[in-house]
Amino acid sequence: MKGSGCSEASSGGGNMNVKPAWLERLMAETFFGNCGVHQNQKKNEKNVFCLHCYLSICPHCLPSHRSHSLLQVRRYVYHDVVRLGDLEKLVDCANIQPYTINGAKVIFLNQRPQSRSFKGTANTCCTCDRILQEPFHFCSLSCKVFVSCHSMDADLFFFACFLQKVQKALLQSDVHSKSDKSPVTVADYGSQALVSFILERELPSEPFSIVAEEDSGDLRKESGQETLKRITELVNDTLASEGSDSFPTLTTDDVLAAIDNGKSEGGPVGQHWVLDPIDGTKGFVRGDQYAIALGLLHEGKVVLGVLACPNLPLASIGSNQQHSSNEVGCLFFAKVGDGAYMQTLGGSTQTRVHVWDVDNPEEASLFESFEAAHSSHDLSSSIAEKLGVKAPPVRIDSQAKYGALSRGDGAIYLRFPHKGYREKIWDHAAGSIVVTEAGGIVTDAAGNPLDFSKGKFLDVVSGIIVTNQKLMPSLLRAVKEALNEKASSL
Repeated sequence: MKGSGCSEASSGGGNMNVKPAWLERLMAETFFGNCGVHQNQKKNEKNVFCLHCYLSICPHCLPSHRSHSLLQVRRYVYHDVVRLGDLEKLVDCANIQPYTINGAKVIFLNQRPQSRSFKGTANTCCTCDRILQEPFHFCSLSCKVFVSCHSMDADLFFFACFLQKVQKALLQSDVHSKSDKSPVTVADYGSQALVSFILERELPSEPFSIVAEEDSGDLRKESGQETLKRITELVNDTLASEGSDSFPTLTTDDVLAAIDNGKSEGGPVGQHWVLDPIDGTKGFVRGDQYAIALGLLHEGKVVLGVLACPNLPLASIGSNQQHSSNEVGCLFFAKVGDGAYMQTLGGSTQTRVHVWDVDNPEEASLFESFEAAHSSHDLSSSIAEKLGVKAPPVRIDSQAKYGALSRGDGAIYLRFPHKGYREKIWDHAAGSIVVTEAGGIVTDAAGNPLDFSKGKFLDVVSGIIVTNQKLMPSLLRAVKEALNEKASSL
């Protein structure tokens, strides 16, 4: 069997799912039934999967698929299994518990729920709760695919934990400035390298494309070598802490390459990941709000978004961002047509979230950027006054605002950057789909939907506004009036 060379089969093509098309079909196939083409022949059980045709076939079909990449499926106690050596050539099998059968290591394809409940502190499958050996997280390929492709909480939890550890360790001297004067730390580069490296391993596609904030230019300079060394050490320490020996030790060149995976320009064709490794870097440095923001574009449309917000309280931040609860760390995720969900970074049960459907502006509360340099507080104040909002604004950093809005902590988000600033898609891709799938609306100041198909930048009129269906008409009128007043005063 040809176990590699799935370049044509690795791409999802027109499929909007995250997982590649061949993997989706493999999960849906039924094996060891009789082949309809060779039903009159002996030994006609379908026990081979064609990675080119996305079909289960029998041994008599093999001559017709001679030039195709094939995967042998075996049977063990009524379960479908594949040899680990064959499967790991096609997809990352890290964290899936292998089993030794007849001297060969195999991976189970489908879920194997525990036959009886177990009480105790045993290590269990993240999806179906089957008891596992340490340090594995999944009992089957299906269980890992479920987590990776429907919520991606395992990896985002991993990245968020990384950033929490780095945030505690960072000193102010770790910060230097980018061209837009926002701070960048070792964590920015380390987060991008980690996300890029793991995405490419776990959800490969051809071509693999990430539109991201950072590049390795500064790190390749002589003055950046010490920083690069620290980043590489942090990345390797984090990968090693996963407890899996499947991750190689990355070199500095590996880290640079992973960071530079983010050089894609995006656009209206194909699939592109959109990443802000630390959205809200000033908040990160202050110990306040920040987010890892990951979106997926398909043909220029955002179809999936994940926000990991390590410092966001589980309780509503409402009209007062000071909170007494020590419980922080939220993960928001949304897929087009499937709604928006929240869970704790500790992995609690997923809860569907909805925007606040308040229709009286006097009862509504408003979010805006913490930094006045990022958005005009004066203009937001004028809009709020015209709309009739009574509550003071809640000012926090990052796309955590989108997450808080999606669960009803507030009703409005206003962002009006200063003249000459161009919005980047990574600052809004993940957050916008989380809010829209929660029932909200995200537009520019003129009411136009955001267009993510133009590359790295969003061409918006004046600013970005977010609210619910009921408040949007009156909000647009207030925005128009405030902008006209501002223009006439110049």
